[in-house]
Amino acid sequence: MKDMAKKISAAAVSSTMPWKKIPKYLLPFVVVFIVVAVFFIAQYTASLLVSIYPFAAGYNSAQASTWLDNSITAQFVYVVLAEAFTVGLIYLLLKHYNRGLRTLGLNSPKWKYLLFALIAYPVYLLIYFLLFNILSHVFTGLNVNQVQQIGFNSVHGSYQLILTFISLVILPPIAEEVLFRGFMFEGLKRSMSPVLAGVITSAIFAAAHLPEGASHLLWIGALDTFTLSLVLVYLKQKTKSLWPGIILHALKNLVAFISLFLLTPR
Repeated sequence: MKDMAKKISAAAVSSTMPWKKIPKYLLPFVVVFIVVAVFFIAQYTASLLVSIYPFAAGYNSAQASTWLDNSITAQFVYVVLAEAFTVGLIYLLLKHYNRGLRTLGLNSPKWKYLLFALIAYPVYLLIYFLLFNILSHVFTGLNVNQVQQIGFNSVHGSYQLILTFISLVILPPIAEEVLFRGFMFEGLKRSMSPVLAGVITSAIFAAAHLPEGASHLLWIGALDTFTLSLVLVYLKQKTKSLWPGIILHALKNLVAFISLFLLTPR
């Protein structure tokens, strides 16, 4: 039994060696490359799979484009696939090195994590308010009224509301926390301070949301996500768990969902 345990332990250590062999100065570039690659592979693969249906159903190009742009079901399936691929690719990478998602902080949820998230939410709003006012005065030409493209423009009825809720409030917080505050932040911390790792993680997270503007880059949205990420990183660093961040992220998206789909006439 002892020999077997030693062999298993040796195999586990051996499986982590490729990461340890990466020079410290190169590790941040490797981590960022993996995150960007996972992000785009997941998005592109999901988009490709969803686009198969309209052509298989005999739609022409115009009909297919209209269906993809306006079908809530299509957008829901796209989000499900994209987020599943994101978490799945990270899981497979960790599994290759005999690790699991728990090593990123996806441990068992606890009630106290909800309290942490509720406390952190007004902190995030305050920081965003301060940064927003500072940057608005520094960059006077900044468009603060730019509309964000969230991909769900024709939501009607309870069924579509449920799909939209899952797509915006449930799935992205889980996948994005695993990818950014889990894999990226923890990976960057191996070669730099937590503060610098948190800033870089937040900057890249914000950059991923820049293209969501209706006509131009969504700078206000990027500032919002950057601020949110700073708080999410702090929660991850202090609690060693992704769940407080997932809950805070979901709470932030829930407020937006209520504002856009329940309180605003459509």
